[in-house]
Amino acid sequence: MASVKADATTTPTSSSPWIYRPWLDLIVGCGAWSAPLLAIAAWLTPSHTHGWAIAFYLLAIIFNYPHFMATIYRGYHTREQFEKYKFFTLHLTLLIVFTAVLLHASYRLVPWVFTLYICWSPWHYTGQNYGLMMMFARRAGADVNPVERRWLHAAFVASYVLLMASFMTGGSSDPLILSLGLPAKITLPARLVLAIAFAAFIVTAFRPLIRRSSVRAMAAPLTLVLTQFLWFVLPTLLELHAAYQIPQTRYSSGILAVLHSAQYLWITSYYQRREARAAGLSAWRMAGYFVILIAGGIALFVPGPWLVSYIFHYDFTTSFLIFTALVNIHHFLLDGALWKLRDSRVASLLIDSGAPKQSGPSTVPAKKAGTERGAARPTRTTRILTSPAFQVGLIALLFLWGGIDQIHFALGSDEGNLSSLLRASDMNPYDAMLQARIASAAAKAGQKNDAVAALTRAVAISPQNAGLQHACARAMIEDGRYSDAYEQYRNMLRIFPRDPDALVNYGLLAAKLGHPEEAIDSWEKAVDIAPDQPNAQLYLAQALDHKAEPAAAARHWSAFLQLAPSHSSDPAVTRVQIISASIQLADDEARVNRKEAAMAAYQSAIALANREGNAQLESLALAHQGDYQEKIGDIPGAARSYQQGLALDANSTDFRSEAFDWFNYGQFLRRHGVSPELPYACYLRAEMLLAGKGDDNLRTVETARHDVELQLGPKAAVAQRNLTDLLDRAKNLPQSSFNGHLAN
Repeated sequence: MASVKADATTTPTSSSPWIYRPWLDLIVGCGAWSAPLLAIAAWLTPSHTHGWAIAFYLLAIIFNYPHFMATIYRGYHTREQFEKYKFFTLHLTLLIVFTAVLLHASYRLVPWVFTLYICWSPWHYTGQNYGLMMMFARRAGADVNPVERRWLHAAFVASYVLLMASFMTGGSSDPLILSLGLPAKITLPARLVLAIAFAAFIVTAFRPLIRRSSVRAMAAPLTLVLTQFLWFVLPTLLELHAAYQIPQTRYSSGILAVLHSAQYLWITSYYQRREARAAGLSAWRMAGYFVILIAGGIALFVPGPWLVSYIFHYDFTTSFLIFTALVNIHHFLLDGALWKLRDSRVASLLIDSGAPKQSGPSTVPAKKAGTERGAARPTRTTRILTSPAFQVGLIALLFLWGGIDQIHFALGSDEGNLSSLLRASDMNPYDAMLQARIASAAAKAGQKNDAVAALTRAVAISPQNAGLQHACARAMIEDGRYSDAYEQYRNMLRIFPRDPDALVNYGLLAAKLGHPEEAIDSWEKAVDIAPDQPNAQLYLAQALDHKAEPAAAARHWSAFLQLAPSHSSDPAVTRVQIISASIQLADDEARVNRKEAAMAAYQSAIALANREGNAQLESLALAHQGDYQEKIGDIPGAARSYQQGLALDANSTDFRSEAFDWFNYGQFLRRHGVSPELPYACYLRAEMLLAGKGDDNLRTVETARHDVELQLGPKAAVAQRNLTDLLDRAKNLPQSSFNGHLAN
């Protein structure tokens, strides 16, 4: 009843405003049970994920699927109805079938159609709430004038737009749902205005209505307004107040869909019972009607995905989502055509509780209609299809198929139970998401090979799923199968040549496996596609430095540092990496003789390391700055940088770095003609720090120390005894000791 529309005609009188009973109409029809059920759903879902999922899937059989079949039943169960809505019952149906084939052939179209379904669903729910509100108002004898009706309609539209603004704020976390990515700073004030507008429009419309009738008479319409508030306005207010994010898929197809479906079955069962009685169909029974709805609902959703997956080896989950989206869209369109209060037939059955007018061919009793048309001899096919045995057998088959589907879902959604997941896979091996869950469970059990095998099967079933492709490659990397992961990303890039994450990871694997040029090419493509991705800039800068292209590397170090503040959650963007990148940028600027840029970058690295309390990197930045200052002729400045670094090393536990700093300072002092005892003391200290390491660095230090020792002769022994004093002198040499070396 998504598009029930009131007209401007005189409101008919009704002996009772209720459909069944007041309590049932208010709870189910008007959605009074929304508050407790929504609260229970929000409370139980995080802690009872598997049980809640099974419960919802079972509720789909009982409520959701039958509510779709109720629309099909109404549109197709008589030839008159079929012909009356032929555009929807035939031409639109053929278009939907063609679209289903197209979506199965081209996965890239699926997110567009699925997003349409997700965004249309709340509008469908809104239309049904609005239509029922107007129906109850008219059954209560309220004369809703055109101005009041416009205020009410505007309020319901505002609540829907409010929810859509929430859906479209920021990026989407679901690959099947597209988002406009609207910034919160724009949508936040808009959502607040819409929430206020909803309340204002409702008050404006209901104040005169209540004055003309009473609160009691408006109980049902007011309850539907509250339901609309709970479904659409409250979630957004919670999101704004407590950073509660509305999950688009679950919200449109979860508990709200169940509430809407129950509401729909409540009203359509009443309508069909009254229509059957008006047509003289005394054999019509409510129980039989619901059996048909449940069986038909199963037929709409269950056999299609199973047959497509088994016959074409197509991904079961994707096929199910395609069927879900298209059946819903067909339902929205057909339902909008069927339920209009301006249709005298609909109005007579829903608003007037008296006997409906006998107008139109659909009200003629079945026997009489058959006599007037003349009895046609049924064909053999017709006799078979209409025979009770065939119909009972078909219903039994559909119920059995629905039960099998329920078991498959229950087993396949138990994410932590590997044996259950494997049993579900035996029932249908062409389910990529099920294979992904098997991989996750196998990985947790330490079965890495099995995890890779499951993800490989998932990729084979659904190669267009980029998430599965990435997951498969990551599993191979975790298992140490770098060559396999390299090939996996190579194959993935044939399907997704513009996936920046795949390009970055492919580059990393190429570099690891000894293909540096291929790595650089991959990272350059990633930067071209996603210049705002910091890790691609980082890896490319490192590779270009290794290739001795400092000018090109500097551009990418600079880009990385500019992007870092806005990507603090990226694993590649750590404070240590930012400091290191600043040092690397300074080194590259120095290599291409950009003096001011180099010194600015060194100072930035030193300041950042100081703020972070990272003495090791601060000392490293000072050492690099000292090297560069010496090269550009600022010898006193270089000495000061070396000395500041050594002062930081005094509190460091990194003896290796401290040893390098002492050795480099000793080399600096020796180059600039300082008394040989001081460089000798620096070499001795470096040698002591590297003692026992036995590497080439120690031998280098020993060689330098030996050369100065020969120069000092007997003074070397004296220097060894006064080592502490000499080291203090070296660290505190005044700037005047180097003034003669200051460059012009």
